[in-house]
This record gives sequence, C-alpha cells and structure tokens, in this order.
Amino acid sequence: MTNQKLFTKPIHIELSQVFSSTYELHKPDKKLDYVKHFKHYCSLPQSIKVEATKPESSKPELDSEEGLPLLLKAIIEGFVDGVLIITTNQELFHANECGRRMCSQISQGKSPINSIPQPIWRVCESLIDSRELFSDRKLIIEAEIKVNKSVNFRVRVRWLTLELSRNPYLLVTLEDKHQSTQNSAITDAIKYGLSHREKEVWLLKKANLTYEEIAQQLYISINTVKKHLKSIYAKQKQLMQYQN
Repeated sequence: MTNQKLFTKPIHIELSQVFSSTYELHKPDKKLDYVKHFKHYCSLPQSIKVEATKPESSKPELDSEEGLPLLLKAIIEGFVDGVLIITTNQELFHANECGRRMCSQISQGKSPINSIPQPIWRVCESLIDSRELFSDRKLIIEAEIKVNKSVNFRVRVRWLTLELSRNPYLLVTLEDKHQSTQNSAITDAIKYGLSHREKEVWLLKKANLTYEEIAQQLYISINTVKKHLKSIYAKQKQLMQYQN
C-alpha cells in the first residue's frame, strides 16, 4: 500500500458567503470561531487548514427572490392576506400564493404573469412620491381596489428594508374584504350562538346587502330577514350584558 500524502496547503475561504443565509457571525474578529463552525458544517479532516477572512460590511444587491431567507419566505407564505415585495422599478421581487391570486383577480387575466397590476402600482407610486416630503416618517399608504360588487381589496403599501440589500423595497399587503367580512361573520356566529339560518342572514348583512337582496338570495321574505336580524341583535345585546 502506497503512502498517501495529506493535503495541508491552507485554503482561503470567504465564510461570509457560506453562512450568509444560515448562520450569523457575531464575532468576525475571532478566527477560531469561523474555523470551528466551518469544519462542523463541511466535516473537514483535521489535517486541512482553513484561513477565514472577515466578512465585508457592504451589502450586495439582491437581483432575485433567491436572496430572500427561507424563513421569511415561509412566514410570508403562511399569511392569509396577499403579500408582495416590489422594487421601486415596478418589478415583482417576491409574492406569496395569495398575492399572486389576488393580482390575477385585479388584472382580470389581462396582465402578464409576475407583473404588477396598475391599480396596485399607482398606490406604490404615491408612497414613492411622498418619500422626499416625509423622509423621517414611517408612512403607510392605504387604498381600496374594487373589481366588481363582490370582489373588493384593501391595499396597504409601506417601505421594507432587507438586511441583505442596500436598496429599499415596497411591501404590499392585499386584503380580500369579502373574505375578511365572511371570517368576521363566522366568528360572530360562533360567539353569539347563531342558528344556521341566522348565520346565513348575518353573512349577507355584513356584506352590506339590503333586506331585499338578502331575501332574494335566501328565497325568504323581507319580514323573515328582519325577524332573523332582530334575533341576532338580541343575542348580541344579551352577550354584552353578560360580559359587563
């Protein structure tokens, strides 16, 4: 068996790139910490020497959503509301599934995939235009986008600073007002102990339908609608008195 020569030439490695998204180096001046964590990460033989360099302080420019930490992506994806991260050049950097679906509803299929619907971008422009006037304030621009009678979105836009980028982004949240109203009505139905029919009436009432429209949708008379609403209000009042 021939003797194997161990490779002992020092390797110069930029550890800030290796750990940029998985490990935060709190003590950049301590070389031993780098060596310890890097050996653990790659299972290097003890005969290999590692020379670590201090990470650069400058922040790179993120040119794709691949630079977004996985944890942040998972959190955004778990939101009930639509979430968009947009550049100031009107480019979509990242969006959760709800956000993409809502953008498609707003554009009604007329805009290309991954493009920003104009109604949303107009709200973003309002925030961009106000940056110089209110540079010292954390502004949130809010607006409503009504697609049709049953599809209505509340849009909120604010500035977002990502640690890995030197440029700011626009954080856009999209709330489906119809869905929010339904969720609120369902919560009320549980809290007040509403019957199945009362729940149906309350859902439509919370959606701002008139007595006549509720009656038409549920195939009941207007007087029956009023009767159910009277019962609902009585249960609300009873619960409030009990809590007080």
